[in-house]
Amino acid sequence: MYQSLEEAVRDIWGREARIQSRRSVSGGDINEAYLLLLSNGKEAFLKLNSNAADNFFTAEAHGLEAMGEAGANVPKILASGNTSEGARFLLLNYEKASRPARDYWPLLGEMLAGMHLANTERFVEGDVFGFREDNFIGATVQKNNPKPGWIEFFRDARLGVQMKLADRYFDKSDRNLCRRMLDHLGDFLLEPKFPSLLHGDLWSGNVMPDRDGHPMLIDPAVYVGHHEADLAMTELFGGFAPAFYDAYHERIPKEPGYADRRDIYNLYHLLNHLNLFGSSYLASVRRILKRYAG
Repeated sequence: MYQSLEEAVRDIWGREARIQSRRSVSGGDINEAYLLLLSNGKEAFLKLNSNAADNFFTAEAHGLEAMGEAGANVPKILASGNTSEGARFLLLNYEKASRPARDYWPLLGEMLAGMHLANTERFVEGDVFGFREDNFIGATVQKNNPKPGWIEFFRDARLGVQMKLADRYFDKSDRNLCRRMLDHLGDFLLEPKFPSLLHGDLWSGNVMPDRDGHPMLIDPAVYVGHHEADLAMTELFGGFAPAFYDAYHERIPKEPGYADRRDIYNLYHLLNHLNLFGSSYLASVRRILKRYAG
């Protein structure tokens, strides 16, 4: 881990390399993001966060590396560390977004299915579901303690954690619904036929066209779980193009009852939004709790 951004630049591009300019670009709600122009003409994408945990960007880098190992198109990781001012940074290869290729959505469906079908043994130490380290879902710590069963993992490391964090928003009725849902989660979810490496935060803002117009996955919250959890989130904020789902299901057929499980998977993300952004998400959380545990 580098102790300054300048040290990283010199190590990657040579002792004479310097940051010539830094231009603010879009980079999400949590981090500052910049396009760096270097003295040698090279460009790089910089993410900065002054308030994040020390491992915030190293966890993101490890997630990108894991997705790349599983066959996904991801940005090249250049360096991570702390700036001389004490902020955390992640330096990535700059991918100038182009217009999506004509087959962008089918390519994304095929790529995601391939990632979901990849062998996951190297990503989890000990059991089947989880990840080899904790990481982050937005700004929230995402616990990835491995478990032998998917339903057990989703109950203990996903819904249970977020429900505990959201307790300040809940009344007695909400708490009773949460307990009933956790106690009966096995009535609603299925163990997967195979474990999958998941992006973990797969909405349209975390997919972009690379310089060739091909889909690229960014900003992951990876773990090994049920592939339906990734699919469910693609539908949470409007959904992807139909060609994406057609291509995906050519490789991984849709299992009966998926539509009944989708909201439970998305409850995790709605709870996280409730914890990060406030009570405007409480009605959506209550709707799902009442549907399954009311």
